[in-house]
Amino acid sequence: MIPMTQYLLVGAILLLLSILASKASSRIGIPSLVLFIVIGMLAGSDGIGGIQFNNLAIVQSVGVIALIFILFSAGLDTQAVLARPVLSQGLGLATFGVMITAFLVALFAYFIIPLPFIHSLLLGAIVSSTDASAVFSILRSQKVTMNRQLKTLIEFESGSNDPMAIFLTLACIKFILTRNLSAFDMVLMFVSQLVVGLFVGFAMGRLIPFIFNKLKLEYSGLYPVLNVALLLLTYGIASSLDGSGFLAIYLTGLMMAKAEFTHKTNLYRFHDGFVWLMQIVMFLILGLQIFPSHLPSIITMGILVSAFLMIIARPVAVFSILSLSSLSFREKSMVAWTGLRGAVPIILATFPLVAQIPHANTIFNIVFFIVLTSVLIQGTLLTKVASWLKVNQ
Repeated sequence: MIPMTQYLLVGAILLLLSILASKASSRIGIPSLVLFIVIGMLAGSDGIGGIQFNNLAIVQSVGVIALIFILFSAGLDTQAVLARPVLSQGLGLATFGVMITAFLVALFAYFIIPLPFIHSLLLGAIVSSTDASAVFSILRSQKVTMNRQLKTLIEFESGSNDPMAIFLTLACIKFILTRNLSAFDMVLMFVSQLVVGLFVGFAMGRLIPFIFNKLKLEYSGLYPVLNVALLLLTYGIASSLDGSGFLAIYLTGLMMAKAEFTHKTNLYRFHDGFVWLMQIVMFLILGLQIFPSHLPSIITMGILVSAFLMIIARPVAVFSILSLSSLSFREKSMVAWTGLRGAVPIILATFPLVAQIPHANTIFNIVFFIVLTSVLIQGTLLTKVASWLKVNQ
């Protein structure tokens, strides 16, 4: 067989296995995201598949593209009317909550792992945000039913906190590489990312529905293709102007969720399936990058950092931000427990590898271990914790 035929055959088999794994995940009580990664690991060079795939540039590119559509779908699935009562709380968690988490993890990792503080801060930034795809899929697959305000807050935070984590990660990488980044430069970078991202996202969130309503295409199947092109344009414009492309994408989805435009239902269906494809492909590729033989050397450090993140850093951040909210102690505890890490931290962990930053391999392996334990422990116990806290209706 020619190489392309082999790639297509192997890719089809891995996709089919992932789809079957997603069906089995609810029966065995393990989140499907974990099974996707495991399939990738088994197919990799250290597994039974023996597939040699070690192209970090491709992994990062696929990850960025997947994030674009995952964040857009997260925004599209968020009902603005429902999110309004928890807007200030959600934004607080998505910004200051992420900062607090990153800083606390950095302090702990600095004393546990032999890394310079800026590298520990980079590790903290990478794992500081909750993952929209992990939270959304697990909440729905396990049919966790909480009151509307609590569920909306959890989903809104998970969909909106990635831009801050991405900004912190890129800022740490830039500081490590240049070593001459001042506090003013950091503030300027943050303002630029925020303002440009908000402006582009708001503008495209208004423009895309207008285009859908005014542009009469002959074939309905072209509207999802049109939206894909416009989303890539949105990310490209924001990033080219030194803004947060991911923030722009999420805001675009948020704006489109409350707009009325033609073929909106078809667009929801298309992106639901497309995002699943992106998640499966992304986790499979990430799984191929994991070498199980490298993990024993970081298991102890990984367990300690992961436990600190779940038990101390995340709860401290949540209770600090929500200290003045009307949520009960049990509800705040549920928000703290639903701080699942997923695809975003692993994708961000490829950035230091591509930039060839010292200790990047150690950071990548620890991040993978944190994500794996987070989804396995927090994701698997989500329903039981909700029942134990009496927030599961």
